[in-house]
Amino acid sequence: MMANTQGTTGLRGWIDERFPLTQLWREHLGEYFAPPNFNFMFIFGVLSLVVLVNQLVTGLWLTMNYKPSAAEAFASVEYIMRDVDWGWLIRYMHSTGASAFFIVVYLHMFRGLMYGSYKKPRELVWLIGMLIFLSLMAESFFGYLLPWGQMSYWGAQVIISLFGAIPGIGDDLTLWIRGDYVVSDVTLNRFFALHVVAIPIALLGLVVAHVIALHHVGSNNPEGIEIKKYVDEHGKPLDGIPFHPYYTVKDLVGIVIFLFIFAFVVFYWPDGGGYFLEHPNFEPANPLKTPEHIAPVWYFTPYYAILRAIPDKLTGVIAMGLSIVLLFFLPWLDRCPVKSIRYRGVTWKIALMLFAISFVVLGYVGAKPPNDTLTFIARCFGIIYFAFFLGMPFYTRNEKTKPVPERVSFQTVTVQGAGEAKSAVPFGEVDKARMSAQ
Repeated sequence: MMANTQGTTGLRGWIDERFPLTQLWREHLGEYFAPPNFNFMFIFGVLSLVVLVNQLVTGLWLTMNYKPSAAEAFASVEYIMRDVDWGWLIRYMHSTGASAFFIVVYLHMFRGLMYGSYKKPRELVWLIGMLIFLSLMAESFFGYLLPWGQMSYWGAQVIISLFGAIPGIGDDLTLWIRGDYVVSDVTLNRFFALHVVAIPIALLGLVVAHVIALHHVGSNNPEGIEIKKYVDEHGKPLDGIPFHPYYTVKDLVGIVIFLFIFAFVVFYWPDGGGYFLEHPNFEPANPLKTPEHIAPVWYFTPYYAILRAIPDKLTGVIAMGLSIVLLFFLPWLDRCPVKSIRYRGVTWKIALMLFAISFVVLGYVGAKPPNDTLTFIARCFGIIYFAFFLGMPFYTRNEKTKPVPERVSFQTVTVQGAGEAKSAVPFGEVDKARMSAQ
């Protein structure tokens, strides 16, 4: 620590003697070496942090005027929308942010599937990420009840009742979750506490753990090659570049583009056509009036379609839970030694494409009122969804792959000295080549 702060004076030196500020900057930004070949798919992790900050800040402002009471919750939301200065904007930023959160997280997870970011040595990074995903699902579910609209009320009633299918403890468990025999003021208060305090604390802790674990093993890249395999005499990857300023500047461009799209949705399409904010949720909750079609918000509909496709309630609940739990075992289900989709066989590419299609189709089916045709479609694509995971140990074991390059990337540079010569030099050695030629 003293070596890192030697020669540092002023306020930064005073802080470094008491808190490892400079060391943290070097380890996680200034001297954190990342692969030089990130493509646009690697922006979604950063965008997840941007949306997380948006949700925390806007959520904090909403709680200043929200009242977690069954008699006043809906009216307080209307008060925020109509009478609080810029309240409508804060509310729409929060509701749109919830959907944006799941969009970027799903794309972030899909990128991990494409490039094998769950494989050794990143198994723990993937597992922590999946815990973040579960926490995000819990956070959105608890927050979904808070507006106390028709779909919020009845959606919570249906989802909580699913726990009643558990043999033996089901009825007691649902009573414990609700705190009452029906969704009531007690349920709203405990969901508010979990949404505002408990889950955000757990979510922030998991995000910090996710970043620390990632920076410990290093970032993956589209080639699926470990840049830490080749290092210089100081232990710095030869094929890596400092995260700052190269990727901080690059990520800023992606963040600006994302914010433009996000702002467009907030100002011109905040309800998302009824998917971001369902139309029944603009009516106050009425325990005596059931909506014609009860469905969860769009990011839960793939799992809801699996639940609804199975006639037996308990089996449906197990299948729905299994559809999420299987993601945790992905590092051990995939037996192929190659990480990146660029060098994997045709079987894997077809399987991943079918998985993505099945997820989208299940999401669409789960959002629609049930009928025989949609139930049949849900069963077909549900089988494809589970086959992707359960068949993975078999179709990945003897997969025909392409040769993987030894080094992550090369570029041709002109080294000027007595004369001019062109040579292929690894990214990490470009500066060295230029310096030695001077």
